[in-house]
Amino acid sequence: MDKNGSLGYWSVVAIGVGGMVGGGIFAVLGLAVQLAHGGTPIAFTLAGIVALITSYSYARLSVAYPSQGGTVEFLNQAFGPGVLAGGLNVLLWLSYIVMLSLYAYAFGSYAASFFPQGSQLLWKHISLSAVVVLLTFLNVQGADIVGKAEEWIVGTKVVILLLFVGIGIWSVQLHRLAPVSWSPPLELVSGGMIIFLAYEGFELIANTSGEVKNPGKLLPLSYYSAVLFVIILYGLISLVTVGNLSVSAIVGARDYALAESARPFLGSFGFVLIAIAALLSTSSAINATLYGAARISYIIAKEGELPQILEKKVWHHPIEGLLVTAAVTLIIANSLDLSSISMMGSAGFLLIFAAVNGSNVILCKETSSRMWISALGVVVCIIALGALVWHQARTEPAKLWVLLIMAGLALGAEATYRFVAKRELRKPLQKEHGE
Repeated sequence: MDKNGSLGYWSVVAIGVGGMVGGGIFAVLGLAVQLAHGGTPIAFTLAGIVALITSYSYARLSVAYPSQGGTVEFLNQAFGPGVLAGGLNVLLWLSYIVMLSLYAYAFGSYAASFFPQGSQLLWKHISLSAVVVLLTFLNVQGADIVGKAEEWIVGTKVVILLLFVGIGIWSVQLHRLAPVSWSPPLELVSGGMIIFLAYEGFELIANTSGEVKNPGKLLPLSYYSAVLFVIILYGLISLVTVGNLSVSAIVGARDYALAESARPFLGSFGFVLIAIAALLSTSSAINATLYGAARISYIIAKEGELPQILEKKVWHHPIEGLLVTAAVTLIIANSLDLSSISMMGSAGFLLIFAAVNGSNVILCKETSSRMWISALGVVVCIIALGALVWHQARTEPAKLWVLLIMAGLALGAEATYRFVAKRELRKPLQKEHGE
């Protein structure tokens, strides 16, 4: 394996942190508080532990099979180019689309917060639709204005969040965080899992694994550093939020809770500052995820697991996949509420991460891994998914249909497509010798 890649430790960690703190925390914080109450920091930590255990499998697989395909390649290596791997890869693409919908929903919510209460719903739909259309157009044109500004946006966002924590921590009212204010244990766990998608971005490191210097050493260290940093950051953000604002006030401003929670100690300036950070963050996340989802559809199509039209490039870009991704994003973001979108995204990635952990169990000899860690990853992902489904079945069982449709669409569409198209499937790449 080439040990002279272009990406060093800090660059790779920044990719992982930027992927996780993309827009999820701005979108799901209010929902987490609604479910976990004073135990929200615990809920975020539990979700982070699931991500941290899973990062072990990603680290070992990334070292063994460096590929721009990342998760797609890992699943194909373990399960072969069959309907199961194909269905999981399509589910990955759909989960990316759900993430896009979440970012768009959050962008619309924060943008609408600047308008009068009575017109906020209208402005939310206008804003979220406009940003998706605009960034899709920029991607079609090949413009990389947002991409070039990505490092500055990530840096600005993290600085603002650290400022929020650094100032807000001094005015925290500890009684709001006392165990008596926590939700019951099962609801606390399910609260953490419904917002699990706030951690999913660490897997973007896998897509750059072929460009990392000394990958055997730096990739594992980068994965663990990125996830641990974000666990601490999310824990502090949720601690400051719940410690400065009542649960009822946070739930009342659920869609833009992070900005609202800055009011007690930073006033209107704090609200505007966090709202602007949210708009920057979610727009850059939409741009990056649009590109990533279009690329995922292209890679899956190249594998023979999606229609061949999606691997066609126009102006050196996978335009068809981009346009399909944007269109479905607009439908989901404009038709479903925040909890449904979060549930879909978290469930999708918990399934994918369970499969990736399972992949490393199967390939543990090739990846020189400790099988028990990845086996534990499978178990915790399944338990987390079970807690999520339990909560939904107990509170809003009618919404479970969106999960069934999502899973059924992935596996059903793949099986049907395989039967109809009969395309030749690409064999997974072989592990390089001498690694």
